[in-house]
Amino acid sequence: MAGRIPVLECLRGGKRAARRLLVLQGARELGAILDAVKAIPVEVCPRETLDRLAGGTTHQGVVLEADPLPVLELDAWLRREWDENAVAVVLDGIQDPQNFGGIIRSAAAFGAAGVLFAKDRAAPLSPAVVKAAAGGVEYVDLVRVVNVARALRAMQDAKFWTAAFEADAPQTLWEADLCGRLALVIGGEGRGVRRLVRERCDMLLRIPIGGPISSLNASVSTAIALAECARQRWQSGLD
Repeated sequence: MAGRIPVLECLRGGKRAARRLLVLQGARELGAILDAVKAIPVEVCPRETLDRLAGGTTHQGVVLEADPLPVLELDAWLRREWDENAVAVVLDGIQDPQNFGGIIRSAAAFGAAGVLFAKDRAAPLSPAVVKAAAGGVEYVDLVRVVNVARALRAMQDAKFWTAAFEADAPQTLWEADLCGRLALVIGGEGRGVRRLVRERCDMLLRIPIGGPISSLNASVSTAIALAECARQRWQSGLD
């Protein structure tokens, strides 16, 4: 793992074990990272070593060797005791690692229960995704599913309402009741939510846009939707 914010949040989050911290010789302003280090070795390395270990990811002078991110299976994740107002994000074919990482970051920021993503035909959980998530991967459950439509059925059986976002949906995000257990379904870049996934959902919603730009990217749409969920819960005294 490379980059100052991802490394710092991994050390703080405690979601997975850290093994070794490597820092660039002469690197400055690493106080917060070094303060978060516990009983693991810290090694000072030349830039060539960090470049090789980072594998092309911008490392900002720090690389952390840690256990792999835990990725959960849907059945095990659904067996948890979820709050009655838990919110999850379900990704239907997000291909761009920057979008994927940005969505994870927003999910962590708003306290989402998890981010569900497809095993195939979607961006993998890569170092670029982890970097774009800016530490969010350390605070939100990551759940890999084989089939998104079937995953939504299982979530509905677990008392989650499901809402997909479509540009021409009849109901706006502001008009919908988003309290209760909720899965927000975000479609892939370009094609949006696939038909079979859309037909499985309980609600179709749109984000009203009044400016000259007619669409938002997936990570921005997710942040807006999660913010509205948080607002409704706060207004109802549920959060």
